[in-house]
Amino acid sequence: MKKFLVIGNPIAHSKSPIIHEEFAKQLGIELTYSKQLLELDSFEEDVLKLFENGIAGANVTLPFKERAFSLCKHVTDRAKLSGAVNTLYIKDNTLFGDNTDGEGLVRDLVYNEVTIEDRRILVIGAGGATRGCIPALLNAKPKSIMIANRTKDKAQRIVDESNSEKLSALGLDEVTDSFDIVINATSSSVYKELPVVSSIIFSEAIAVYDMYYSNEQTSFLAWAEKINPDVTLINGLGMLVEQAAEAFYVWNGVMPKTQAVRNLLSNV
Repeated sequence: MKKFLVIGNPIAHSKSPIIHEEFAKQLGIELTYSKQLLELDSFEEDVLKLFENGIAGANVTLPFKERAFSLCKHVTDRAKLSGAVNTLYIKDNTLFGDNTDGEGLVRDLVYNEVTIEDRRILVIGAGGATRGCIPALLNAKPKSIMIANRTKDKAQRIVDESNSEKLSALGLDEVTDSFDIVINATSSSVYKELPVVSSIIFSEAIAVYDMYYSNEQTSFLAWAEKINPDVTLINGLGMLVEQAAEAFYVWNGVMPKTQAVRNLLSNV
């Protein structure tokens, strides 16, 4: 029986095992899928050991996506564009990496009837989560994408690597405009904190998206709703389900349906 994991730090909150077990049940595939906490100072060594011990694949979450990219011998084109990996697997005795985050984000925005084309998008954060979503967002033909980060240089590196005129970068303290779609790709909500950015970003927004998910409203979404009560609020649970479906397809060669899993998780 194939064994799969989700690896990160923290990891206790992850719903990935529920999702993948439901996908497997839906498609009649036998597998196991569990959570694994990895320490920050031994990630690379621990990942290689897990695969040596026979796991078939792993999903990678905060804060390891860029380190996972560096660890892989081969990566897919979308992972190469993003510079981050959230899906690991062995092929021909070689560690491969893929990134399904962007596909998951765009599918979830579409599911929630948020139009991306010709919209002004703000992405807060410049880590692996942002890197993973930029290629798919660009493919959806927005008017522009601003990447804002505490350190502008890190956001600027993503812009420089993309070669897209639609991308630009600012420091968080330099943001003075509102946007149509605001995406929080930082881990601030994990710790019930907020990114240090002006609340003006929400004033004209049609949708605010927090990649973190929780049974309670995240701190970021609560802040957005306070500033703009009419805005559509979306947490990252749908993105998690959709990126998981894509990862499941990468590993097993068959695409699961996601609606039943969405329904299940909304009651968990």
